[in-house]
Amino acid sequence: MMKKLLAMILVLMFALIACASAEQTAFKMGIDAEYPPYSYLGDDGAYTGYDVEMCQKVCEILGWELEIVPINWDTKLIQLDANEIDCIWSGLTIDVIDPEAYTISMAYSDNSQMILTKKGNGIESLDDVAGKTVGVQLGTSADILLSEGGDAADFGASFGELVRYENYNICFTELMAGAIDAVAIDIGVANGKIEEYGDEYFTVEEPFAAEKYGICFRKDDAEMCAQVEEAFMQLVADGTYVELAEKYGLDTAALCLTAE
Repeated sequence: MMKKLLAMILVLMFALIACASAEQTAFKMGIDAEYPPYSYLGDDGAYTGYDVEMCQKVCEILGWELEIVPINWDTKLIQLDANEIDCIWSGLTIDVIDPEAYTISMAYSDNSQMILTKKGNGIESLDDVAGKTVGVQLGTSADILLSEGGDAADFGASFGELVRYENYNICFTELMAGAIDAVAIDIGVANGKIEEYGDEYFTVEEPFAAEKYGICFRKDDAEMCAQVEEAFMQLVADGTYVELAEKYGLDTAALCLTAE
């Protein structure tokens, strides 16, 4: 009887361990699904982009099953806190995340905040944006910087109006239609739009802020962050880091990690 009981206990223990392991190998990546070239829905109906492919490679190294979860960018931290995702990895500016409240990865790319406009709008420099109508994606770094209390709030206050939209695709549509004069946007996304729509669109030469991209985890998930960083550095060492940047048209000079 005792042997049977011991056997049942061992079976239960192994089952629990197996379940725990299965849970640990499922990695939920929270993305902005409309943020090319970092994360977006491809023509084949699958999510793609620089960050998505890097995460896929990381998960392959770690033996994790990747689940891509589109999120509302304005409530991204709420969804992370609610365990709906394991990380936010989608052109995330880590400079605006509280390091006391979250675990933040190493920075993997510099990120300038730019003013994107259209020829004929009378904007050639940052000074020319005064009095203009500027669009921005709600909850982005640019939005936070330009809002009251942000590091670029004085610049934002010089606008005629700052209009917040759900995503940058809408911002660009409004710019094309002439409803707004400019868009405050990350340089990588701006360059992608210019490449897609032509040099009728351009960014003014100087950025209004310079920041860095990284990955955000819950505070208690420092070990998970360390595992991701270790795998990420393997991709830096084998050249995947730069190769994927080139594939998606990113400025490789902005990449801030080296194999050394």
